[in-house]
Amino acid sequence: MRKIKGLKRRDFVKSITAGSLLLTGPGVWAVNSLKEEGLKSENGLVTKVKNAMLCMQRASWEQGVAGQAILELGDFDLLYLMAKEAVLRQTKEGRLSVLYSDGGATDPAASGEMVMRMAEKTGEQDLWNAHKKMLNYLLTKAPRTEDGIISHLVDKKEIWIDSMYMSPPYLCVAGEVDESIRQIKGMRKALWNGDAQLYSHRWDASKKEFINSKFWGVGNGWAMAGIARVIDDLPESKSEERDTLIEYNTENINGCLNHLRSDGLFHNVIDDETSFVETNLSQMLAYSIYRGVASGWLPSFYLDSANILRKAVHDKVNEAGFVTGVCGAPHFNSPGRATEGQAFFLLMESAYYKLI
Repeated sequence: MRKIKGLKRRDFVKSITAGSLLLTGPGVWAVNSLKEEGLKSENGLVTKVKNAMLCMQRASWEQGVAGQAILELGDFDLLYLMAKEAVLRQTKEGRLSVLYSDGGATDPAASGEMVMRMAEKTGEQDLWNAHKKMLNYLLTKAPRTEDGIISHLVDKKEIWIDSMYMSPPYLCVAGEVDESIRQIKGMRKALWNGDAQLYSHRWDASKKEFINSKFWGVGNGWAMAGIARVIDDLPESKSEERDTLIEYNTENINGCLNHLRSDGLFHNVIDDETSFVETNLSQMLAYSIYRGVASGWLPSFYLDSANILRKAVHDKVNEAGFVTGVCGAPHFNSPGRATEGQAFFLLMESAYYKLI
């Protein structure tokens, strides 16, 4: 049987779980063992949602956000397996978790942190190599706008708000802090609407016009969650940048809460009451609030709103463990289910149980 640093494979898996608290430091925002009983409670809801997520087919960003959820739950033996699969699906130029015709430039970077963390944990060379290739792709190979902002797509120069979650958090924990901040500021410049305190969805950097100026709920969720992670990952020397990102996220949180429905949910297009009602923004927003309060950058009075959001989401989980009514895969134009909808339930719960 193959050995990893002197351990048999079965012993290694046990060692990841037993030694999970050794994986610490900026970017490792996992619940600790004292919270495990809480995560196992509520009739095994977390386990049901996690199992449903793991049974879903996943594109690059879906593998990444699923992996981040597993990381923040502290399930490092499972994270190792997911990271290895991300590496198996790496393209020659460095994009992780790519299945066949995936055209994303930033989406594959969502898997970057879990691969990096497992490289740090195990020392396995294939994980280190994959992490370095993914990082090098973002820094030197990915298409960019004339302002130096990484395009969301490999074949067009477009800025999507989705990218706010995909690349800046990974760049930050990988040590490219200034580049992470640069990307956030560039995306915000292209997509932020100060009057609405919300982000539009897509900008054509070549034509310098919006492809989609609507305030997509999940897109704003991607932005808040991504920036929340970067805030917590910044070194102490970046206090000014941290204050700026806190301001960015607080404004966005307020902009979303201005449109909160009485049932604790939002419309798919946040300010359009004719668009369908969906579930995912509520858990993405709750995650960002819980994380912000736990880390001290958001006032505790926001917890009242987060708890309303969390209750609404819990009511949308069915017996099989599917988070229902999220902006649904594969086309994301109707309510349904999606890997990211499952993952953000887990992220929300991990943040909640870290706080209490």
